[in-house]
Formats: sequence, C-alpha cells, structure tokens
Amino acid sequence: MKLTQKAINYLKALSAETITNAKSGHLGVSLGASSILFALFKDHYNFDVSDTDFLNRDRLVMSAGHASALYYSLLSMFGFNVSLQDLKEFRKYGSKTPGHPEYRVTEGVEVSTGPLGQGVANAVGMAIAETVMEERFNTVGFNIIDNYTYCFVGDGCLMEGVAMEAASLAGNLKLNKLILLYDSNEVTIDGSLSLANRENIAKKFSAMGWNVIKVARGNSYWWCSQAIGRAKKSKKPTIIIFNTTIGIGTQKEGTSAVHAAVLSDEELATFKENLKVKESFYIPSDVRELCMASTRRGKLNHEKWNQNLAMYSSTHPELYKSLMAFFDRKKINFERIMKNISKYDGQSTRKINHYALSELAYQCPQLIGGTADVGPSTMACIDNAGNFSAGYRRGKNIHFGVREHAMAGVCNGIALYEDFITFDSTFLAFANYAIPSLRMRSMMKLPVMSFFTHDSLAVGQDGPSHQPIEQLTQLRAIVGSTIYRPCDYKELVAGYYTCVRGYKPVAFALSRQDIPHIEGASYDGALLGGYLIQNVSSKPDIVLVASGAEVDLAVKTAKELSKKYQVNVVSMPSIEVFEQQTNGYKNKIISKEASLVVGIEASNDTKWLKILGEKGVFFGVEQYMHSGNGEEVMAKAGFTVKNLVKFVEAKMKSQK
Repeated sequence: MKLTQKAINYLKALSAETITNAKSGHLGVSLGASSILFALFKDHYNFDVSDTDFLNRDRLVMSAGHASALYYSLLSMFGFNVSLQDLKEFRKYGSKTPGHPEYRVTEGVEVSTGPLGQGVANAVGMAIAETVMEERFNTVGFNIIDNYTYCFVGDGCLMEGVAMEAASLAGNLKLNKLILLYDSNEVTIDGSLSLANRENIAKKFSAMGWNVIKVARGNSYWWCSQAIGRAKKSKKPTIIIFNTTIGIGTQKEGTSAVHAAVLSDEELATFKENLKVKESFYIPSDVRELCMASTRRGKLNHEKWNQNLAMYSSTHPELYKSLMAFFDRKKINFERIMKNISKYDGQSTRKINHYALSELAYQCPQLIGGTADVGPSTMACIDNAGNFSAGYRRGKNIHFGVREHAMAGVCNGIALYEDFITFDSTFLAFANYAIPSLRMRSMMKLPVMSFFTHDSLAVGQDGPSHQPIEQLTQLRAIVGSTIYRPCDYKELVAGYYTCVRGYKPVAFALSRQDIPHIEGASYDGALLGGYLIQNVSSKPDIVLVASGAEVDLAVKTAKELSKKYQVNVVSMPSIEVFEQQTNGYKNKIISKEASLVVGIEASNDTKWLKILGEKGVFFGVEQYMHSGNGEEVMAKAGFTVKNLVKFVEAKMKSQK
C-alpha cells in the first residue's frame, strides 16, 4: 500500500472513530470527501501551524460544515492544535471540536459554518479582500499578498440561493484565486439529489463565468491533487466537480442513510479492518511524517515570506509603512468626522451617512462595501472612490446586485480575511433577505456595518411591501446584535464608533425623510445607547422615549404636554447598548419617579417594554398602511403631535 493511501485510510478511520465515539456526526461526507481535502492539505494548502493567522496564508472555508469530523481529523494529522484527545471530545460542550466549525474556537477554522451555502459567500468576500490587498501592495518582484481561498461545498450548498448569488458575483468579478471544491455525491438527506435538483452545475457555473474542472474519480487522491493544481492556474474562479461516493467503504455507501450515520462498534471494527487500520485514535509515525513534510513546507513558505517582507520594507519603505498601518483602527478620529459632517444637520440620516462614509474612507484605507443595487436610494457609497470590479481592484464601492443575502455573507468574508472595515446596505424592509448572514455575523462578532434606509412608514408611495414594520423587531432579536437608529449626525457617528472600536456588528436604521435639527442631541449620550435629550425634572410626570425621526416628534409632543405635566424626553438610538449600562444610569435616564413612560417608534417592537419598565407603554405601528405621501401615511398611523398628546393624556387619566 502506498503511504499516501495509508494516510487517507487512517484519516477515514479517525473520522469514523470520532463520530462513533461521540455517537453523533456526519459520517457520509467525512468518508466521501477525505481524498479531496487530504490532497489539498498535502500538496497545495499554504499554512503555518505555528502562526495560524499569518497574513498571506491560504484560507479554507468549510461551507459544508457538517464535514467537521473530517476537518478536525485533518487538522490533527497536519499538526494544528487539535489533539487526538480533542477528537475524542467531538461535539462535547466546551470542546475545541464542536459539531460544526466555529470561528475563534478551533485553530485552523477560518469561519463559523453550518447553514449550507453561507460559506460560499464568505469565501467570495475573502477572495475580494485578497485582490484589494494584492492590487494595493504588490510590486514587481514582491508578491506580498498571494494566497488562495478554497471553499468546500456539497450538493446542498449549491442548492442554496445565497451560494448561487455569491457565485454569480464572483464570476462577474473574475476572482481567479477562488476555488470551490465540490463534493458531488448526488445524495441528500431526503434521498437522491434528483428528488429536488437535476440541473447541470457545470454548465450553470460556466455560464456565470467560472472555470469548470470535472474529476470523475473524486475518491482518488492523485486525480484530486492534479485538479487543484490546474485550478490554481486559471484566470477565472474555478469550481472542481469531484464525483465521489458518500460514506465510501461502509455498508450504506452511496445512500442517504449514511449521511448522518454512526457506525456501531462492530461496524467500525469491520470498517477499520478493511482499511487495514488496527489501532484506535492513532496516527502512525510514517503517516505523521508524510503530513509533517507538508507542514514544514508551509512553515518554510512563511519564513520565505517574512524574508521577502523584510526586503520589501527596505526597497519600498512607504508601501511597507502603509501595509503595517493598513488595518489600524485606533487612528480614526471620530470627532473629526462629526465636525466635517455637522453642516448636513437637518437632512435625512441616509444623506448624512453618505457624507460620513466618505469622511471615514478618507481615514480608513481598509474601508470597502456596497449596496444591493440601491446605491442612489440608500446613498451608502463613498465619493470619489471608484467601483470595485474585475478591471479595477482599487475601487471601494462594490455593486452586489440584487443579492441581499450574498451581500451580507460576502461582507462577512471580507471582514474575516483580515481586519477590513466593511459595510452593506439595502432598504430596511428587505433586511429579511440578509438575516441568516447577519445572524452568523453576530455569532462571530464581526465588525461590519449594515445601513438599512427607508426606515419607517415615511417610505410613502412605495406602499406596504416597503414598509419596515417588523424588521427592527427581527434585527433586535438576533442574539448579540446592536441596532442604531440615529436622530442626527452625532448619534450616527456614535454607531460608527460602536462598530469600529467596539469591534461588533452594528445595523443602522436610517431615514428617507429629513429630520429637523434636534437640540440636545449628544454623541457621548448616544455611545451609552440612550440619554436625556430634554431634562426637565428628576421627578417627571411623564418620560417620552423615542428613536430616530420620532425623537423630533417626542420633543414637539413634550412641548404641548408641558402645559400640564413635567415631561422629560429621552433619545434611544440603541436599545441594546442602553441595556448594557448600569442600573443606576438607566434609572436616571428613565426615571422610576415618573407616572408614565411612553416609547415612540415607527415599528411594532415589543422589546421596548423591557426598557420602559412597569409604567411603560409603547406607541408604535399596528398594521401595514396604504400607499401615499410619506407624511400622510405617518399621520394616518397616528404619528402626529395631536394624536400623541391625546394618547398620553388618556393613559395618564387611566392611571388615576
């Protein structure tokens, strides 16, 4: 038996043992795809186990994240910080080998995956980031940035819309260092792939501008390695279609029954005997040495890169300096941004955001992002920065097309590549399309900004399909999410700071309509999530709490109510940030002495009731409205001073 085949046999045995020991996992793909990923690691993958985060490493995205047992076994064999004991703790709570790969939990895992197809969008984002760095810093004789992004996918991944959205974009952008490793076994959980899908993937990807390589013997290491080598030479993104047998070597091979199968102890013993593997959780010394040869190659490549970087610093000192400072977030002067955009006070927050983005870009070379074909409407674009394209890699504005889901996933990938600052944008009503990617973003704590505009019933003539009534509720429901709905430029920049310096994802809800100047608006207050914008008394009768455009309405309503009551007004740009403050601060802002606390927002988000307290009531939107002038629609929904005064007074009377 050749040593390479012996190594693959032990890899299969490790994967099967890991799953049997855990009594849970996905055996089918772990066996069927073993030759593909072993060929990648042994012959092509550029990594350094002593520094798994070095800049010029290759990236591997396990979009088919259920192949985790295979992946962890590979990491262990090639010297990553995943021990055989870690494999024995597969799927146990708190282990380094969770059920699906998790970012920052396991060395060698570049991104959290699980929902199929997400990884394809992430990989496209990483490939975009690589081209940006390559164009900016590479010179003749110095390929400082020169890495590949690999993405392991299965039949399920390529049925997901997010994957196809991202693949179409990648083809248009000619991301030639992006390689999809497609484990094509034609079996899904339900049965044969043909139950749901009969399309020709090769023709589909070819039509999208991809290089297509077919490997009929996808369970053969040699053919797998040859195909990957060919893909690396392409001037287009490449998909390699490996025809494999799911669960190869088991009694249930080639069937859906093996997808999440767990071999019994007897079945495992027979399986290992056929592989000529006698030991349990074991890597023979000759196999280990074979793998370590590739590991040493990776370390040597890293050392050569460091030497090249040192020469680069001498011959191109300014470029080197720029490279070292490229990802520096501490140098950003947010006060300067505020000062320069203050002249736009009184305009819509989408317009103000446009100017703020351009100011941020002036200070941040690593800023890049775009919209889902709504740039002129959301205004989330950077002035005089060009459009990122196949022919112009220095552009800072990405045209994602009408692909909200992929857009968010791609931006996740850009952020994951290194420490890019990135943003995406669409109408708030269409945030639903992006939520699965936003959820993964929150899970990984990626500092990406989402600019959702047309944030209320003031979208007017666009009608109920564009009225974002429940979207704020959905966004706030994502664990770890932070939403900013600013009433002016100061609160907007506070949201920027929260994302960029706080290193967390922030979604912004921005107005289409102009918002008048708000006296008392505060940057420092907004950093705390909520603050008193009108402080009449420490023991007020009424506290009005509002966000975004409704802050102006609250101030005007308070003026009318002040004829009879003592009324404080609170601006609440971020409920999530406010909730993190001390009880003392929160009680100071929303006084417990008040007889009534009223939350005001053009949404139906009942989360408000939590911060408003036991004396709180919420005034929001209860139904979709007809199409009409924005002001008229808002008025019909009750968002007028007259109606709010009536509402508040009725609540005050009911409490007596």
